[in-house]
Amino acid sequence: MLLRKILAVLAASTATAAAVLAGPSPAAAQAATPASAAARAAAAANPVIVVAGLSTPALGYEPLAARLRADGFRVSIFQLPGLGFGDIADSARAFSAYVDQVRATTGAARVDLVAHSEGGLVSRYLIRNLGGGTKVGRYVSLGTPHYGTYVADIAKFLGLGSCLGIVACQQMTIGSSFLTALNDGDDTPGDVRWTAVRTLQDELVRPVDNATLADGATNVLIQSWCPLRLVGHLGLVLDGTTYTVVRGALTDSPVRPDCYAL
Repeated sequence: MLLRKILAVLAASTATAAAVLAGPSPAAAQAATPASAAARAAAAANPVIVVAGLSTPALGYEPLAARLRADGFRVSIFQLPGLGFGDIADSARAFSAYVDQVRATTGAARVDLVAHSEGGLVSRYLIRNLGGGTKVGRYVSLGTPHYGTYVADIAKFLGLGSCLGIVACQQMTIGSSFLTALNDGDDTPGDVRWTAVRTLQDELVRPVDNATLADGATNVLIQSWCPLRLVGHLGLVLDGTTYTVVRGALTDSPVRPDCYAL
């Protein structure tokens, strides 16, 4: 009986040693692997800063930030100083300090930007004029009036003055001195991957093609892929199809919007 027990212990020990040397089984290894390649890419990606637009507080961008966090990204939101009514260049200088703070906190060399509306101009000013080209890895704009919008001229058309005195609105008029300087030369400076997303139903950026960038940027019109998708200016922040474009841009994936995403 004792001999039988000793032999059993020796057999178990041999089996355990063999298992250790062989490593985990394929099933165990698969269970230990993150859910998807996309999740692994997100976890290793640059920190993402969602840059707010004119008049919208940070809370309005929490749904977008929540989607990104659920996909494994490290996310923060930058609310424009004074809700973006002041000089865009001043907002960009404040944003520059915030970018440096995020880089210092996370230890990341670069951040990725997802910028809505005016936030895209603030971000471009940072990259072009404040040394952001070495601090930003990916840039995604959502409904940004890169070449201005005639909606900003409505107050003047109605005889109410130039944008009711709102500086940022004046800077977003078509042909403004601010946009002329920002768009002089290369639209996409620096070592940055540029993506600009727009929608046909954008009620604030008119004409909608003024939300595009030249010089090698990836420009995505939602309805070119999903003709029946209705997305307004603010809807670009909440729309599921638009989010699949954002997520793809942040992971350097091919543009393949999901027309049925919620």
